Amino acid sequence: MQHDVLIAGAGPTGLVLALWLTKQGVRVRIIDKAAAPGTTSRALAVQARTLELYRQLDLAEAAIAHGKVTRAINVWIEGKQRARLAFDNVGRELTPYSFLLIYPQDRHERLLIAKLEELGVSVERNTELLSFDDRGDRVVARLRTIDGVESTCEAAYVAGCDGARSKVREQLGAQFPGGTYDKIFYVADAEISGPSVNGEAHMSLIEDDFVLILSYEAPGQVRLVGTVTAEHGGDSATLTFDDVGHRALAGLGLTVEKVNWFSTYHVHHRVSDRFRVGRAFLVGDAAHIHSPAGGQGMNTGIGDAINLAWKLAAVIQGRAPETLLDSYESERRPFAERLVQTTDRLFTFVTAGGDFASFVRNRIAPILVPLLSRPDAVREYLFRVVSQTMIAYRDSPTSEGKAGSVHGGDRLPWVRSHDADNYESTRRICWQAHVYGRAPEDVVSWCAAHHVPLEIFEWSDDHERAGFTRDALYLLRPDSYVALALPSPSAERLQTYGQSRGLTFDDGVTAR
Repeated sequence: MQHDVLIAGAGPTGLVLALWLTKQGVRVRIIDKAAAPGTTSRALAVQARTLELYRQLDLAEAAIAHGKVTRAINVWIEGKQRARLAFDNVGRELTPYSFLLIYPQDRHERLLIAKLEELGVSVERNTELLSFDDRGDRVVARLRTIDGVESTCEAAYVAGCDGARSKVREQLGAQFPGGTYDKIFYVADAEISGPSVNGEAHMSLIEDDFVLILSYEAPGQVRLVGTVTAEHGGDSATLTFDDVGHRALAGLGLTVEKVNWFSTYHVHHRVSDRFRVGRAFLVGDAAHIHSPAGGQGMNTGIGDAINLAWKLAAVIQGRAPETLLDSYESERRPFAERLVQTTDRLFTFVTAGGDFASFVRNRIAPILVPLLSRPDAVREYLFRVVSQTMIAYRDSPTSEGKAGSVHGGDRLPWVRSHDADNYESTRRICWQAHVYGRAPEDVVSWCAAHHVPLEIFEWSDDHERAGFTRDALYLLRPDSYVALALPSPSAERLQTYGQSRGLTFDDGVTAR
């Protein structure tokens, strides 16, 4: 086979999957039936956890340099500011990226494409996946170019990153249960003016009208996200920006000077009943779609891709058994289901009609929402959820142990102590071990013999506050989640962990 993985779809999810696989020495072929990358901003929000993972390919700083850092969101109800959540205040001890990055998807994709081309891989445009045959030891796919020429491609695996109308999901016969919201949703890129144009995010609610305002690029250039109010229901295909409700905008004292792009669509909430069948995988929107509440969609697809990439690389290169790939679905599908439920509740609360919904939104919410501005655990919890730094895989077959408050399956807590950042070593896509304090000699020798980088950090109060135990060992997966937490580390425990799962830690590509 000329290719290890055939990737159908070259949006952010497919591109990230191709990048992480290629970086690990896996041969990929990535195709897309579109003639060119998208030219509209579409998804804008890049969350902190995505940026943490982007450090592995030196993408984080480039994304930040080309995007706009948003440090707070303001909540307005009936034209009055009820809360301001400053991300830096609540997130500065949790992540190096305690902000929301606004980075238009079209530019985001160009960054990913350029990085992929640096690694010697180009997207094959105007190429469509027609079907594929899983033959047990490989996949044989049938492709067609825009001029009608058909060909076949053999690969070890196929990844469907081909969106909500996924051809891969269709052929797998996977169910896509869920529903569609009645309300029509609109997005617009616009130029605005007014007193609240300050580079921060704003959410405004007035009666049944809702708008979210995200600033990017030049002052006054924003993305507007809202719902079409009842009086303008009609045919979404004929709606213009002048047809949608503007009360929520007017309540902020804002004036729309120019609309550069406008689109309407119905919002869906669905999760596939399977993320893997044999040698085929569903990734990103092919596996789950939900409301844009919280800016989670694209980030979740990117998280899927990185979760799958290191597992595919390990299996393809003979460092893990095929059963490791089952953990992709067992880790990512429960998170997708929880996310759909959460965004569904938020979207329903914001957009629901009727007297009772209006009473809750406009009378009860003004009392409760200001609590978000208080410096307590509620704000930290909300930040962790939205930033996706709360995602954990404690029930995964790769997760074991607990040391301090850190469990196997948790995201590695971030600590900056004595000017040292414990995330710096996670730039390498490989298994590695962290010790906060002193490491036993047998552990040092085991790590050296198995080519597992061992990072030893001088113990500090900062480590204790983050939840670590002094002298404990934390074995990290290639995606920087804790696999094994040992309060009393030993080479024997490390050896048993790997042998019981059929894992070989030396990847031969990036570990040394």
